[in-house]
Amino acid sequence: MMQVLDNSIDKGYTVCWAADVSEKGFSWKNGVAVVPEADTVKMNQTERDKWDKMSDSERNKQLYVFDKPGKEKEITPEIRQEAYDNYATTDDHGLHITGIAHDQNGTKYYLVKNSWNVTGNPYKGYLYASETYVRYKTISIMVHKNAIPKDIAKKLGL
Repeated sequence: MMQVLDNSIDKGYTVCWAADVSEKGFSWKNGVAVVPEADTVKMNQTERDKWDKMSDSERNKQLYVFDKPGKEKEITPEIRQEAYDNYATTDDHGLHITGIAHDQNGTKYYLVKNSWNVTGNPYKGYLYASETYVRYKTISIMVHKNAIPKDIAKKLGL
């Protein structure tokens, strides 16, 4: 899926993207969609003890600040499938991926035009969805058939 999506953008095609935008990490107002994860490995013991004692609400307040790029959860096919199977990922919105960008840390983001036709966010109707978010919360994509990599197109009989 990610190979098809990237190839489409690289070839100059855009992508119709059906995704779950009900996640805490999808922040229209801040113009980003991310899947943050606490970097407990880098915490010293005092910080980790404090983190472990926090309530979920307190942890979420720290994770979903959106003031700078942070560590994101590693998304595997198993994690993605589990979220789909237990309805943590639902099909609730259609958007339009128009480009790729990278933040100051080199993290890949997709430039996404929201279909709400509302421009009242920092990016005038666009937002940046991290590659992690797209891997995790994509329901489906639609691309032009010429945007599909040749090896995948061959497997699909196109």
